[in-house]
Amino acid sequence: MAKNRQPVLRRARTLGIEPGFMGVDKKSKRNPIQRRRKQSEYGVQLNEKQKVKFAYGLLEKQFRNLFDKAEKRPGNTGANLLIMLERRFDNVVYRMGFAATRREARQLVSHGHFTVNGKKANIPSMELNEGDVIAVKAKSQSSPKFKQLRDMIITTPKWVTIDTDKLEGKIIALPTREDIDMPIAEHNIVELYSK
Repeated sequence: MAKNRQPVLRRARTLGIEPGFMGVDKKSKRNPIQRRRKQSEYGVQLNEKQKVKFAYGLLEKQFRNLFDKAEKRPGNTGANLLIMLERRFDNVVYRMGFAATRREARQLVSHGHFTVNGKKANIPSMELNEGDVIAVKAKSQSSPKFKQLRDMIITTPKWVTIDTDKLEGKIIALPTREDIDMPIAEHNIVELYSK
């Protein structure tokens, strides 16, 4: 399986993303890149697509397939795309606070540390629905990673709830466009793919 192994801070700085949106609590000591020329319309659209792909940890083929699915759904294609990205299993684990970054969440899901509605689930791209219950497996709850979560105070978005004692969370509503805090101009992605 292909993986994006680029340094997070360097790539975030290039794309103009705050490291906090990536779950990284470091600051770059370098100055931001000074653009000498004005970006073309295509450059702006491409940058926006790359920013979303990098933030959610997707490669081009996966992202294109997700866009095609979002286009077939009723409503705004750009908003549908972002909502589908938010509903991915690895992103929900990250939003619930079980992982510090989306990359870590993807790895924890792939290694089979979680169940969805009581059943084993290890596919990070799985799209979750309202009412789904995500829980840490009983076997994994004894690991130091999950033991320290019981003592932490975790802030979650309003569309998920979490019980730190049981180490489980529930999707109480589907996310909306307003719930996505990262500054994304999704209309640029739609325009890029509609050419």
